[in-house]
Amino acid sequence: MSNLDELYREIILDHYRTPRNRGELPSPPAVRVEGFNPLCGDELVIYLNVDNGVVTDIKLTGHGCSISQASSSMMSVAVKNKSVEDVRAVIDRFKEMMTLKERSLDENGEPVSLDLRTLGEIAALAGVVKFPVRIKCATLAWNTLAQALDEVSA
Repeated sequence: MSNLDELYREIILDHYRTPRNRGELPSPPAVRVEGFNPLCGDELVIYLNVDNGVVTDIKLTGHGCSISQASSSMMSVAVKNKSVEDVRAVIDRFKEMMTLKERSLDENGEPVSLDLRTLGEIAALAGVVKFPVRIKCATLAWNTLAQALDEVSA
């Protein structure tokens, strides 16, 4: 195992063992959205406060595997106090990492690596793409967050 792989493993375990932003927010005013992965039983509830186009608070409850729990914890840290526009951009970059195996195509159709540095700690989840069955675990929180943002905007 490379030093980078070991670092990523430690980041994931840290967020799993000590999840950030756990708890509930009064709903309303918070938007409450539930996510569920029927393939493995992961469950997540996101409570989201958005004020003047900024995610002012986010709390999470639920249970699941280490990947889903670590991903939700990292996601909550990455989006708190960011504009909704910036949050949607982070969601898009994360989903690109999960769906295109860190690659996109340049104007010549050649694969280009996604710049993982733009994702911060979330880049630790890049290795999940090696295990396709776990991608839904990693993306559960992100899909649920996108749904919550859609409800805020409605």
